[in-house]
Amino acid sequence: MKFRPCIDLHQGVVKQIVGATLKDGPDGPSTNFTAEKPARWFATRYKEDHLTGGHVIQLGPGNEEAAMDALGAFPGGLQIGGGINGDNCTVWLERGASHVIMTSWVFHDGLVDKKRLNYLLDTIGKKQLVLDLSCRKRGDDYIIVTDRWQTFTKEKVTFDLLNELSSFCDEFLIHAVDVEGLCRGIEEPLVKLLGTWAGIPVTYAGGIRSMEDIEAIRHLGKGNIDFTVGSALDIFGGSYLAYTDMARLS
Repeated sequence: MKFRPCIDLHQGVVKQIVGATLKDGPDGPSTNFTAEKPARWFATRYKEDHLTGGHVIQLGPGNEEAAMDALGAFPGGLQIGGGINGDNCTVWLERGASHVIMTSWVFHDGLVDKKRLNYLLDTIGKKQLVLDLSCRKRGDDYIIVTDRWQTFTKEKVTFDLLNELSSFCDEFLIHAVDVEGLCRGIEEPLVKLLGTWAGIPVTYAGGIRSMEDIEAIRHLGKGNIDFTVGSALDIFGGSYLAYTDMARLS
């Protein structure tokens, strides 16, 4: 288990946003933190601390320049997600991303599109693809959401789905959207589900606010799940966890 750093970009600025509010218009998104420092500053910090495997996420349009700047500061050290598709995936790898992270583009009519996944295998290969299976809870199930976490698909996070998709990608990134940005604790049933599954690397995000939450991820995830921390972290304006402590966990 290790800490994976993040750089979330909204309108070209590093921000921390409450995940469930990520939509256009006057009612969203709800923002916990807006950075004065550019994306490059965070990427340089991660490079200096040897924190590989972190992700840059473009939350909507207007983030391309900031994303390229971050990748340029830490070439090969960061993954890129948000608006990635079959047409631009190779471009982002050429810009210095270690992996491209995809969600919406690999779904069609609410279902996983195998033709698109096979296209990605032929185009960039398994080792440079991360599938984002971020999800929201409905009843007892965790349903994958797309389109900036606003659209429910017909796919739920299950062992069968994880087994099936793991043949196409190098890692999974999974945000628990309902608790993302709230600093109220993790989605324990989801972490337990992911920890019971044995397969490719998984990074969990959502609700982490304390060392107790991190220890719960270690316990429930059987030490197999990596994690990322956003709004609770001091470098993102949080008061719960110190970035230097997280860096030492990696």
